[in-house]
Amino acid sequence: MAILLFVAGLTFLIIGAEALVRGASRLAAILGISPLVIGLTVVAFGTSSPELAVSLKSALSGQASIAVGNVIGSNIFNVLFILGLSALIVPLIVAQQLVRLDVPLMIALSVFVLTLSLDESFSRGDGLTLVAGLVIYVGFLIYQSRRESVEVKKEYAGEFGIERDAKSNWIKNISLVLGGLVLLVLGSRWLVDSAVSFAQYLGVSELVVGLTIVAAGTSLPEVVTSIIAAIRGERDIAVGNVVGSNIFNIMGVLGFASIVAPTGIDVSAAVIGFDIPVMIGVALVCLPIFFTGGTISRQEGLLLLGYYVAYTLYLVMAASHHDALPKYSAVMLYIVIPLTVFTMILAARREMRNRKKRMP
Repeated sequence: MAILLFVAGLTFLIIGAEALVRGASRLAAILGISPLVIGLTVVAFGTSSPELAVSLKSALSGQASIAVGNVIGSNIFNVLFILGLSALIVPLIVAQQLVRLDVPLMIALSVFVLTLSLDESFSRGDGLTLVAGLVIYVGFLIYQSRRESVEVKKEYAGEFGIERDAKSNWIKNISLVLGGLVLLVLGSRWLVDSAVSFAQYLGVSELVVGLTIVAAGTSLPEVVTSIIAAIRGERDIAVGNVVGSNIFNIMGVLGFASIVAPTGIDVSAAVIGFDIPVMIGVALVCLPIFFTGGTISRQEGLLLLGYYVAYTLYLVMAASHHDALPKYSAVMLYIVIPLTVFTMILAARREMRNRKKRMP
């Protein structure tokens, strides 16, 4: 029964997110909002609507571990799995200046979340601060989008521009938005209930389920959007969707969940000591990748995917108290991660030399 609920809930979340994004995008176009702004806000945030629905339901039900784990796990999944898989399909060359500006913001927000969690809770005041930041961020996107290159604007117009005959269909678009919201509410309820059942049956914490199964499931709209964009050659959209969704997850999903939670959201010591630092580390991984020519190569994509597999394996081993966990942790901490950092530093230095040679 729990598996059926999970599958049905996940299906409703995906269909609901697709309907919400499609209807909201067309309504935004009718109101004269540019395709670039639609892609940066409506679509990037709309694909995070399953995360929002699940975290709100969890917060209202007092299942704080799922609410927090969903946000942190989704951000880790988005960068390591989605960007990694998209880069394997086609190397991602990022021309969009906003994406490069958003990566430092994503890092800063991840660190800010750690700061807010040090008192072992996300209070209503913390939530209001995050949501206020989201409003300012959207305003900045709208202002800054006017300064984007013509090529990037054409890329977004080709994906999110709509036909003239679609503009007059107000009723259909509003119905899509309302229907999508209904599906998201139902899907989130079933998904959260089934996740709790999984945790009880497997004998693991709700946090682990939130970080893995729930996070991956609610991120499926981002998977579909980014992979399709990569296949079509719309590389800015593939990357911008991931970065924009991560920022919305922190300021929007975690912010609203903290506001609606009756007594705030409790944060465990494990989340503060391990999972949030991993989220910060994953965000930091993006910085040298974007710095080296704004390119995510297939090799870097494979590296990102490998790290997601390693992270998931660690969670499984920790939950099952596997005997090999200490050795596995030591290999990752003292060999794999230092080698990766060293390689990225070399790549960054090589890119700086190449830039100097190209300068007149």
